[in-house]
Amino acid sequence: MTNEELKKYLDLFKKRAFASMATLMEDGQPQVTPVWCDYDGAHVLVNSAKGRKKYLNIRRDPRVSLAIMDPDNPYRYVEIRGRVVDIVEKGAKEHIDKMAQKYLGVEKYPYAQPGEERIIYKIQPEHISSMA
Repeated sequence: MTNEELKKYLDLFKKRAFASMATLMEDGQPQVTPVWCDYDGAHVLVNSAKGRKKYLNIRRDPRVSLAIMDPDNPYRYVEIRGRVVDIVEKGAKEHIDKMAQKYLGVEKYPYAQPGEERIIYKIQPEHISSMA
């Protein structure tokens, strides 16, 4: 998949469009979580905390899928299949604040837990399917 293919869906990363992110459990069953998402021009970014189920799944198997539905038109969506190519701690706290501004309209992420370690999954898109 090229970034060109994803261009007609870049507006979804600017809207309050939630993604449903699927990871694979140890027994192969899918595990799906609603997530906030971002795009840096090369990777889809998902911010999370260490130790969650998706973290454990991704550490074992980096294959993921995201379905992002347009909040203005639920019949328009993009599915992105790819791999987590990096898990980054640096800048993750600032990134979750940026996502809180986008999704909640607040300056700081209000749901941080004591001792929580934020991370960013960098997902390399490999395939997209869509309905426009």
